[in-house]
Amino acid sequence: MDIREINKLKLYGFNNLTKSLSFNMYDICYAKTAEHKKEYIEYIDEEYNAERLTNILTEVAHIIGANILNIAKQDYEPQGASVTMLISEEPVEPVSEAVVCHLDKSHITVHTYPESHPDQGISTFRADIDVSTCGKISPLKALNYLLKSFCSDIAIVDYRVRGFTRDVNGKKFFIDHKINSIQNYIDQEIRNKYQMIDVNVYQEHIFHTKMLLREFDLDNYLFGTPKNELTIGEKKKIKQRLKKEMAEIFYGRNIPKVRGTLSEGS
Repeated sequence: MDIREINKLKLYGFNNLTKSLSFNMYDICYAKTAEHKKEYIEYIDEEYNAERLTNILTEVAHIIGANILNIAKQDYEPQGASVTMLISEEPVEPVSEAVVCHLDKSHITVHTYPESHPDQGISTFRADIDVSTCGKISPLKALNYLLKSFCSDIAIVDYRVRGFTRDVNGKKFFIDHKINSIQNYIDQEIRNKYQMIDVNVYQEHIFHTKMLLREFDLDNYLFGTPKNELTIGEKKKIKQRLKKEMAEIFYGRNIPKVRGTLSEGS
């Protein structure tokens, strides 16, 4: 959905509104042995290394119509990567004083956190992404591209508009576009794939959406262990562990076992 400005505001000076879109993306898998866990972490580190993450963020900048001022990227040992990209709404010469005004407002960052459970066979990959802009450009334009780029089992998305801008008569505007849910800006094809809930604070221009993949196929969550090598009992136990992990991340709380089964169901 396009960003709809409120009556095409005629502004006094620069649009000082800061619009921030933040993601926590999660990929969950079952890696039975220590070797499988190691291979999963290596796979994730290669799939989402600093070079590929830079390419993703560069495309985000193009989608939202931003100009890239600077890129810093880093792969870490033993795992993980980070990329930070400074951006601006208008082309800016690197040596000009104008760069300073963008450093704390307009940026795109990503950090990755591959990790594994010490004894339950669960491995989790988390990517934290922030797209923060000032001016007319909006990070919401890159929402669908980012969701598709990471193909996550779970996505926790936050959007907030901060500050204010003035019209030519001096009246303050604390938001310059219409929105009542992040879901309004997600493609129907993606919405159909996820269970979603909102927690919004409209008067504060704070929007929060949680997304959990609807379809569960055990084959998609096994790393290094073919499903046909597992017994029926093993499949059930692994499925329970995976669903428990996903439910705890989605709901943001630990879920206890009830009478030997999961309180969230199998």
